[in-house]
Amino acid sequence: MKVIFLDNDGVICLANNWGSRANKRKKDKISLVMNDPDVEVKYRFDYFDKKAIKVLNQVLEETGAEIVVSSDWRLYANLEELGEYYLSEGILKKPIGVTKRYFNCDNPDEYEWNRNTKYEQQRCLEVKQYLTDHPEITHWVCIDDLTLGLESNGLEQKWGLTNFVRTPRMNEGIKESGIKEKLLEYLK
Repeated sequence: MKVIFLDNDGVICLANNWGSRANKRKKDKISLVMNDPDVEVKYRFDYFDKKAIKVLNQVLEETGAEIVVSSDWRLYANLEELGEYYLSEGILKKPIGVTKRYFNCDNPDEYEWNRNTKYEQQRCLEVKQYLTDHPEITHWVCIDDLTLGLESNGLEQKWGLTNFVRTPRMNEGIKESGIKEKLLEYLK
């Protein structure tokens, strides 16, 4: 099985999309308490970038990979809701899973936690736990705007991911030149 661990913000939901959920709610006169699970999921999330979705769909078609949501969005909707939202935004397939929250993961002893990289370390731990729990995965890649690789600014990150592609430009995400090719390298 091939899997893409997918972050949303900064990857397929780009800076120009941020805040669109508020516009949707205003237009449709929807009152929302922050991330209210009783409100339709379309009002809880921002739009995805159409060109970013086109690139993601190309990768999905070329590799047959499945999607596992590693984005914090998994905290504000269940898997079925995320799947319906992905389809409504034009993604070809629903995600097959989400990563666990870091406090539900095995606690590694091989590195110290650092408050400066806490979120990056947590995301890496969540992806590694999913891989441990799903040995049927043969090829995988994690795409995120956080720095989750084995190296950052020339410094080794023992907790980092080997199969990682970063999207450093919040206005481009997965559309950035060369990103698609890097994803394909890990999934073929």
